[in-house]
Amino acid sequence: MADSSSPKRARQILDCIGLYCPMPVIRTKQEMDKLAVGETLEVLADDPAAEEDLKAWAKRTGQKILEIEKTNEGLRFLIKKTK
Repeated sequence: MADSSSPKRARQILDCIGLYCPMPVIRTKQEMDKLAVGETLEVLADDPAAEEDLKAWAKRTGQKILEIEKTNEGLRFLIKKTK
């Protein structure tokens, strides 16, 4: 059983470091399409527009961003497939 203080785990990690708009959103959609409802995807991105782009995409498609974390490489998103 996982400790509640342990970091959330994604089923899959998508590395979008070095990719710029619109590629992080396109790649995220492609990977989310492969997941079952309830599964999560971790997305790594360094595009300055990625945060706003992925937030807008999630809102438009009904997916849920569980976490956004700033890292040394850029941003880390944890997105749950809700439909």
